[in-house]
Amino acid sequence: MAIASCNRSCVEECQRTGLLKEHSVKHCVVPTDDQPADKSWYAHEPLYLQWKEWNCNSECRYHCMMEREKEREELRLGPVKYHGKWPLKRASVFQEPLSAALSALTLLVQFNGWLSFFLMLSYKLPLRPETHETYYEYTGLWHIYGLLAMNSWFWSAIYHSCDTEWTEKLYFSSSAAFLGYSLILAILRTANLRDEASRVMVAAPILAFVTTHILYLNFYDLNKGLNTKVCTVISIAQLLLWALWSAITRHTSRLKIMFVAIGGVLSVFLEAYDVPPRWGYVDGHATCLAMAIPLSYIWWSFAKEDAEMRTAAIMKKKR
Repeated sequence: MAIASCNRSCVEECQRTGLLKEHSVKHCVVPTDDQPADKSWYAHEPLYLQWKEWNCNSECRYHCMMEREKEREELRLGPVKYHGKWPLKRASVFQEPLSAALSALTLLVQFNGWLSFFLMLSYKLPLRPETHETYYEYTGLWHIYGLLAMNSWFWSAIYHSCDTEWTEKLYFSSSAAFLGYSLILAILRTANLRDEASRVMVAAPILAFVTTHILYLNFYDLNKGLNTKVCTVISIAQLLLWALWSAITRHTSRLKIMFVAIGGVLSVFLEAYDVPPRWGYVDGHATCLAMAIPLSYIWWSFAKEDAEMRTAAIMKKKR
């Protein structure tokens, strides 16, 4: 309570004077172009910076937070949360530079994985002569998975670059959609469901739940705690499915599946543990994002091997 009270008084003083100790906070200084002082500072900045919506209040909160953390570090005290979030240092225009960079790298890995999967199916594996479609029964499902994965990691990179209400909504929504679809894919592949009726029966209730959850977040209550619980449950469910399947199947990629499942579970628990930041940039969430890079690469490797194995099995039956 003492920390919160001290930080609150610092923010109020900063907003009133535009000063923090000997430093001035430019977002609280009256612009020199005779425009109204109560107008948000980002309206006076270049267009490429206006989207970040930094203003006097947000800047005072950030600089007071950093000042308090500097004082705690001098006293050899650990970091504490401010406004429900760990104190992380900015770098240039990036609010959480490490997390943003890791999200962008994962996006690149996802794109490379999806593209190589697409090229392999289109140009390396045989196609059905009558329809020129692939023999692999899960081609369309993996393509949708790839698009949702890239969309999710794109908004993750944007959100960690700039935390505003609209980037937070898009990040939460895209992550929930991606995880919900990942659960559908896990059920369909591990249960070897290939007919449309069975797929619809599995997908419909999950899609309805995820859609309801996304609408709730966007139009009723942007509840981060609720979203974390929902995403954790979905993640654990699909990872357990893949782990059990890898233990009983004779699939050539079963070790890769098990590795991704174990890594995914560790990532989920690391996220839930909410590790405090080190050096001002590295927290538990950033560590989870770093783990996602190799796991994404291995996962697409499994998808390609699965397509090759299923295509070879179908071709063998046709002979």
